[in-house]
Amino acid sequence: MQGDIVINPSGGLLAKGHPVGATGVGQIVEVVLQLRGEHSNPVKDARIGMTHNLGGTGVACTVHILGREA
Repeated sequence: MQGDIVINPSGGLLAKGHPVGATGVGQIVEVVLQLRGEHSNPVKDARIGMTHNLGGTGVACTVHILGREA
């Protein structure tokens, strides 16, 4: 993956069937694998990852920002 900002290197939630209830956990797993350098489609030198999940009709929103030490 190249570019200043890489978005959805795994294809995003729709590529996975958008599993209701598991969506947020899936996003966290994706970011953690990227930060550890263990993802099957790695972002080179990933140091910060962000997840954003909106539920229902916009009633619930979560944002997580994860990072690793240099």
